[in-house]
Amino acid sequence: MSSGEFIVSLDIGTSKVRVIVAEVTEESTQIVGVGSAVAKGTKKGAIIDIDQAVQSIREAVDHAERMVGIEISKVFVGISGNHVSLQPSHGVVAVSSENREIGIQDVERVMQAARVVALPPERSIIEVVPKQFVVDGLSGIQDPHGMIGVRLEVEAIIVTGSKTIIHNMLRCVEKASLRVAGIILLPLAASELCLSTDEKNMGVVLADIGGGATSLAVFQQGHMAATAVLPVGGDYITHDIAIGLRTQTETAERLKRKYGVALVEEASEDVVFQVPTIGNHQEQTVNQEELAHIIEPRVEETFELIREQVESLGFSGEPAGGYVLTGGVMSTPHILGVARSQLGQAARIVSPEHIGVQDPSFTSGVGMIHYIRKRWMLRLMEEASQNRAPQKSKRGSSALERVKNWFSEFI
Repeated sequence: MSSGEFIVSLDIGTSKVRVIVAEVTEESTQIVGVGSAVAKGTKKGAIIDIDQAVQSIREAVDHAERMVGIEISKVFVGISGNHVSLQPSHGVVAVSSENREIGIQDVERVMQAARVVALPPERSIIEVVPKQFVVDGLSGIQDPHGMIGVRLEVEAIIVTGSKTIIHNMLRCVEKASLRVAGIILLPLAASELCLSTDEKNMGVVLADIGGGATSLAVFQQGHMAATAVLPVGGDYITHDIAIGLRTQTETAERLKRKYGVALVEEASEDVVFQVPTIGNHQEQTVNQEELAHIIEPRVEETFELIREQVESLGFSGEPAGGYVLTGGVMSTPHILGVARSQLGQAARIVSPEHIGVQDPSFTSGVGMIHYIRKRWMLRLMEEASQNRAPQKSKRGSSALERVKNWFSEFI
């Protein structure tokens, strides 16, 4: 694959819709375009107005197209929310080849077998995530390709979501003149970028704090063990500022971004600004310290709610790997100090390292790119091990199409 393939991720958030275009090769991933638009018609991960959501998606896509100079026709869509749930599953098949060597088709068949579960009519499968493979009773296998055996099993996690919410999201994407290449669970995608294998094995909590909601994912023994969404985020800080200073929400958001700090002790009385007041033609004078007195309590509460939610999921105490924090709110100056006071000293902030997206708000979108590329690279190695398609460019393209087909099966 010499010139690379383009992968496009679409992250429909509560406050922003973001499109990221990446050119991926076997050697690297390069972000070549980014588009964003104010999110309209969405609330806490669900579509509440299709026409407005379509408009936001189209604006973000147009922005990315102008930057890259290509027409975007197919996107991977991220999804999260309280409607998402996890359930264990098990699949078993007989190895099909005469020499009993486990190949790509055997793994695909056992993953398909794991999908055969009884689901309520209102639920739909988003993804099947393998935990471990078992070959003739030997467990703990992460990659069974090339092994010799008669019986292949998989212990997997079925990720399901509300059929209504998923279909409405797909409907919006299609009305924006796009095709859906696949649906990806955002916490899984973000973990690809944020978490190491050791952290996942030790136990770690990933918190993505966005504008209208906070997505949580708990990882233990190398796999996602639980997920949840809290209805708190940066918009609540903005709302508090608007009420506290008696000003418009738009003004409150601007002040938060320009002057806001999360710790009162780090704020300055010398940083002074004028704030227009609702119902009064005169502006009031406010300093940064007064603004911080509004921001810090809400930020503290957010981290308290995160800790309480993790405990309610059955994970008490500070995880060995700590809390890994990302999302737009984590761009607030000095917020890590507040986080560590509530979540422990192991808390840390993660942002993408690619040029142009070095901000926590891009973590989910960039994570989706890395998640797809990892699947693609695994497929390349699988095909290479079985001496398929020796021509490099043809092999790379074929493998990526297989990955896209895998994700499209869940639509």
